[in-house]
Amino acid sequence: MKLLSLLLLTIFLGKGCEDNTKQNIEIAQITYTANTRGYYQEISIEKQTVSIKNDRKGEAVQIKISDDDLKELVELFQEVDLEEIKDLKSPTEKRFYDGAAIANLKINYEGKSYESQSFDHGFPPYEIKKIVTKINSFAKQNNEN
Repeated sequence: MKLLSLLLLTIFLGKGCEDNTKQNIEIAQITYTANTRGYYQEISIEKQTVSIKNDRKGEAVQIKISDDDLKELVELFQEVDLEEIKDLKSPTEKRFYDGAAIANLKINYEGKSYESQSFDHGFPPYEIKKIVTKINSFAKQNNEN
């Protein structure tokens, strides 16, 4: 009986520790920017709000994230290795000859800032492709409305 109790306690505590190591998007600020000489886009996510700027000097449009989108965003955020972001390489180099806007992903989390190297807008590094695609989907939704 003691062995069974110890085993269950170990499993229960192990699961609790596992959940504590997951990144909490509620305390993160995510900013995606893409720009060239004639194009600018900044998408910021904080809590359950997306702010979208399509002009350097313009005002941001704010959108509340739906529960379904938030759930997906939380899952994608938890897949990102924050320490690895700075070392990710762009799969393409179109930004070097004005073939694509220069993009960047920055995440502020628990007092630390994690920033990617520049990459081509529309062609993010594989490791952050899903979350970057989701972030950009909010701007597309906004343009459709």
